[in-house]
Amino acid sequence: RRQRQMCIRDRILMLATGGTIASKDSGQGLTPAITSQEILSYVPAIGQLCQVEAIQLMNLDSTNITPRHWQEMARAVEEHYDQYDGFVITHGTDTMAYTAAALSYLIQYSEKPIVITGSQKSICLENTDARLNLYNSFLYAAAEGSHGVSLVFDGKVILGTRARKERTKSFNAFSSVDYPELAVIRDGKLIRYLAELEYRPRPVFYHEMEERVLLLTLIPGMGADALEALRDRYEAVILQSFGVGGLPGGASGPLARAMESWLEAGKTIVMMTQVPYEGSDMEVYQVGYQVKEKYQLMEAYNMTLEAATAKLMWALGQTRESGQVRQLFEQPVQFDLIR
Repeated sequence: RRQRQMCIRDRILMLATGGTIASKDSGQGLTPAITSQEILSYVPAIGQLCQVEAIQLMNLDSTNITPRHWQEMARAVEEHYDQYDGFVITHGTDTMAYTAAALSYLIQYSEKPIVITGSQKSICLENTDARLNLYNSFLYAAAEGSHGVSLVFDGKVILGTRARKERTKSFNAFSSVDYPELAVIRDGKLIRYLAELEYRPRPVFYHEMEERVLLLTLIPGMGADALEALRDRYEAVILQSFGVGGLPGGASGPLARAMESWLEAGKTIVMMTQVPYEGSDMEVYQVGYQVKEKYQLMEAYNMTLEAATAKLMWALGQTRESGQVRQLFEQPVQFDLIR
């Protein structure tokens, strides 16, 4: 009763999509098989926080999640936005950071919280992180001052554009990359670190994404064959290079020539670093400076890979005009880009 008095959002909708939290052993490995109502039955204390209803959107291993599923999740939030005070999406951990980033672009300036969570072990197991993660997600979604898209996991509240899975098995699987956590939840208490995101009485929903985006991670000695061969199959490529950013061979090497053919074909190129933290700055070294000066490419700077990928898909879903794509990609959304 004391906790309920702290909460102002009474009605929360849970959208279940599958993942480890909903998995059972099939005899050939874990597979999602637990329904949304069954998930909720494992944590009856959620009923003391808010009124909960649930929709089973899908029941997939998150490895099988695609941009079309992101659009389906966003549509579900849009269709039910006026009927509920917040949303909790249960999801597999493997692509959860991609989904959190994608929803941050598909649903912008939301006054109501859209929380994504999951677990490293099934909710039906005795030794699981699922129940606490689920409870904490509803605690955050129901609390005054929660807005926008975030990921709640292992007691941390992370911006949707800043989350990354860094551990495959441990309960502390996710980190906030190059940006502080919004809040932590300790012993059932929400402790906020930062002021909340910009929001509006009515969010802006987007409905289109371009799936034909290629990620190409460079390795020492790599040639240009793959980049050349895949040009006609994709609308854009993200080149993950080394350190603060550079292209092997510089502005006149084979990779640069292959990149030039992409640009001449009207394609989009984004350069980013393979290093998880602190981002790129192609102007530091000659191998990056000359490339950026010569070619009309974009740079991801300190965006996460998940955010850069989802944002590029979103931007290309709105327009194919190169100047407008650049404007959308370089416009910060939920602190995804800090320069």
